[in-house]
Amino acid sequence: MNFKRLVVACALISGSALASNSMIVRFDLTDPMKKFLKQNEFDITGVNYKTMEIEALLSESELAQIEAQKTRIKFSFPQNLAVAPDQDYKNPQEIEDFVREVHAQYPDITEVKSIGKSLEGRDILAIKISDNVRVDEVEPVILVNAMHHAREVMTPEITTDMISYLTTNYGKLAEVTKWVNETEIWVVPMFNVDGNNKMWNEDSMWRKNTRDGHGVDINRNYPYGWNSCKGSSASTGAQDYRGTAPASEPETQAMMNLVSSIKPVFDISYHSYSEIVIYPYGCRPNKTPTEEAVEIIGAEIGKKIDYKPGTAWELLYNADGGDIDWMYTAHQVIPYVIEVNSTWDGFHPSYKKMREKTVLRNRPGWQHLFARLEGPSLQGRVMNKDFQTIKIMKAGDPKVIQTYKVNPDGSFYVILKAGNYDVSFEGASIRKMENLSIQSRQIITL
Repeated sequence: MNFKRLVVACALISGSALASNSMIVRFDLTDPMKKFLKQNEFDITGVNYKTMEIEALLSESELAQIEAQKTRIKFSFPQNLAVAPDQDYKNPQEIEDFVREVHAQYPDITEVKSIGKSLEGRDILAIKISDNVRVDEVEPVILVNAMHHAREVMTPEITTDMISYLTTNYGKLAEVTKWVNETEIWVVPMFNVDGNNKMWNEDSMWRKNTRDGHGVDINRNYPYGWNSCKGSSASTGAQDYRGTAPASEPETQAMMNLVSSIKPVFDISYHSYSEIVIYPYGCRPNKTPTEEAVEIIGAEIGKKIDYKPGTAWELLYNADGGDIDWMYTAHQVIPYVIEVNSTWDGFHPSYKKMREKTVLRNRPGWQHLFARLEGPSLQGRVMNKDFQTIKIMKAGDPKVIQTYKVNPDGSFYVILKAGNYDVSFEGASIRKMENLSIQSRQIITL
């Protein structure tokens, strides 16, 4: 194997909170390098498209395996790499205290719900924000979640900032008041509560949940595409170990049950690090059939926060069993993974230096979803239960570009690119055609 510049930087991590002799190593960001790291099941931690580098967390034996390729390796010691995160980042108990305090302050627009129990029996909490918060209204739903992976401590800061921004500015900022009044907003501020607890107390680079001591990567455990494209591992020691079966983990089941019940239009799942926006699908060479909505909106988010958009296989590597692929295929969600912070920040950037900068940079990303609900779309409610399916075609073209199943409450929220469409509302014994010019939000009741 002959890589031009295999490693450009390395730092030794050691200490009581981490298995010793692990190293962050930087490589040239090339397709052969990505393939090499993935095939050897090394822990790829992030990419940097500005410097064209890829990083991995390696043990001494793994580094020796790479050195055996007879490639020259250069070492340096980045100063930003911490043994453990600043204590200002939140642990599971502090997340629970935060959401309950917010609810106590704003009981009229918030509701706290346990969406399920973790493997160790902890509540996985979600907070709902809406004007009639205890009523299941026929409104579009936006879901945001953080920390599928335990070591990604900056991600709950994005979600807690979002919760604070929406609640403190309700009734003060017109746009926030409109969002809360016209949308049901669900935020899961910390998803992998067991893994994060282990990260704080045992291993500051812990990624997975805590199944049988070795853990399962929850974001390789969703049913769609599980174990389909070598985008996860069957080895319990691998960081992307997919588990023994699809949805084997209680955390996965909790997220699936939430999505199934609330039917979000949009979802953002926050991860770190790489400064990228990922949309379905995770397996090469698959693209969404609704890429005119999914990819365009992903690119818009990327532009607003200066992150690079693309699929996982374009930007990183094949990834199967991920949450966004399952959400998209099972429930018509338009979902994104946003990887916050760069390789220079790592998993545990200085809280004082980076927390405020990161949450401010990412606000326009999640705020764009609210704005996009007002953009080109077909929204409304089916009163006649015979209508079960909506088929969308470009005007004058019989090819169906999107098939949408009406939600159980009769609602539908089809996000489209501006244009002229032929829309067919169909059921077992009834069919109705509409010719529509959709330039902004088009509301129909049938």
